[in-house]
Amino acid sequence: MFELLEYTFFQNALLCTILIGVSCGLIGTYIVAKRMVFISGGITHASFGGLGLAYFLGLSPLFGAAVFALAAAFCILYLSDNKRFKEDSLIGIFWSAGMAIGVLFIYLTPGYAPNLLSYLFGNILTVTGEQVILSLLLCLVIIVFFAKFYRPLFYIAFDKEYSRTHFVALNGLEIGITALIALCIVLCMKLAGIILVISYLTMPQAIAGMFHKNFTKQLVWATIISCAGSVIGLFTSAALKLPSGATIVLCFLLIFIVCYLWKRKK
Repeated sequence: MFELLEYTFFQNALLCTILIGVSCGLIGTYIVAKRMVFISGGITHASFGGLGLAYFLGLSPLFGAAVFALAAAFCILYLSDNKRFKEDSLIGIFWSAGMAIGVLFIYLTPGYAPNLLSYLFGNILTVTGEQVILSLLLCLVIIVFFAKFYRPLFYIAFDKEYSRTHFVALNGLEIGITALIALCIVLCMKLAGIILVISYLTMPQAIAGMFHKNFTKQLVWATIISCAGSVIGLFTSAALKLPSGATIVLCFLLIFIVCYLWKRKK
């Protein structure tokens, strides 16, 4: 199994898995703390519209997904914050609209779209060197962002009104973290796929939350669990010739069950 490390495609997959694990560990902890899981699901499925449109226009599917994910994220943030629409209604609108647009443009494009299947179900083994570089850049930006704005993010995640009374630059920080969430979701598609990406942002955090209530410890342990589960799942999928995204998610599920049973017994 370790002979796979001699191949460039597996080296790219391993590097990308670790980088995305770190990014999702940090971003996911904020998402869970702020109860934004379903918003993330809406952004994820809205990005499928960008995949279909980009494929129809002959552009990079990743670029199209990023544009749609950012647009959906900012629309949900703006419209829900102004109380014009209920948040859950907006999530449903963008969720279904994104999927519908994606299906429509894929249907209108002549031929078969096999390269889009890796975005739907995940296939980390097809990741390119450029995508590894993008994952590295995003990971560094997220680490710096959390290191610099940790305290304000902590306030926003748990009590938005409290953050206003402490003169936190709420709008700027929310725009920044929303953009990072959208971009993190897009890059995570290659690993777990649109259908499974939401588990990548919640399961490591749920496991960390069983043992730690402190926000800092949750960030650290969710990142460790995210990276460890991803690497174990990647090697397992390669050894057993299974889909990488589904195998990684099932590894997270197995870790969750073991930790839950051990915690309950203790």
